[in-house]
Amino acid sequence: MQEKYQKTLSKIIQLEGIGLHSGIKSKIKISPAESNTGIIFKRVDVKKNNIIKANYKNVFSAKLCTSLKNKSDISISTVEHLMAAFYMTGVDNALVEVNGPEIPIMDGSAKDFVESINNVGLEILTEKRKYLKILRNVENKVGEKYISIKPASFGLEVNFQLDYKNKIIGKQQNKVNFLKDDLEDIFSSRTFCLFEDIAKIQKNGLAKGGSLENAIVVEDTKILNKDGLRNDKEFVNHKILDLVGDFFLSGFRIIGNIESIQGGHQLSTSFLKQMFEQKNNYTLLELENTDYKKKGFVVQNQKIAVSA
Repeated sequence: MQEKYQKTLSKIIQLEGIGLHSGIKSKIKISPAESNTGIIFKRVDVKKNNIIKANYKNVFSAKLCTSLKNKSDISISTVEHLMAAFYMTGVDNALVEVNGPEIPIMDGSAKDFVESINNVGLEILTEKRKYLKILRNVENKVGEKYISIKPASFGLEVNFQLDYKNKIIGKQQNKVNFLKDDLEDIFSSRTFCLFEDIAKIQKNGLAKGGSLENAIVVEDTKILNKDGLRNDKEFVNHKILDLVGDFFLSGFRIIGNIESIQGGHQLSTSFLKQMFEQKNNYTLLELENTDYKKKGFVVQNQKIAVSA
């Protein structure tokens, strides 16, 4: 069921861990927020101008993770897994306080975030939730990478195709409906890399906090993590997790079908900007009848400006 009203956390959540790319340990405190707040990041280790809104317009880097910054150049990195957790659990509004430059990677998935949110539960707010409904086909192709979004009657569906030369990863495809399907395999799937790429990534100043505790590492025909994979499509499922986290930077839950081939953070975040350039690509609306299974599933159009 698509929810009619906005939600926030019922209690404060506190977590800590290491930043995947910075290698810096940090703590996060996620607090309830009022209707229409959206997702707000606050760098508590910075005294001034420390608020960063989770919005696609604030993306300044999408190299191996999604990073945001405000007009004062205060930044927060690796937001995608937490954003995906908010999307999948139904959180519309939250204040995320962090005492460092990066959201902790936890186990490399969104599992800890999702379970922590589910443990405290959600509060239903008084303002209606606004949905981003896709009205026209929009697509983009960059070399072998492709992404598109098409209109749908209800909910978000993601169809992702992954193709690696490595035999362990190989070709994987999965289609997930975020309204109807069990999402455990999505939120529990971990980030991954090839063993031969690690030195290059670290030479570029990234993955300083990476380990077998927070990433799947594939070397030739074997997985170095002693417990192996959590599900048989963990690689493509993690890509879907990343995509949903990036798309929630739109500020809204989406009614549309997304297809991505060999996509990543750069393609997803740049595509969001492309999609919003033409106002006839989408509309913002509130739901009247929220059960798509019932006859008469309807929406009510709202003229609402998309703001940063």
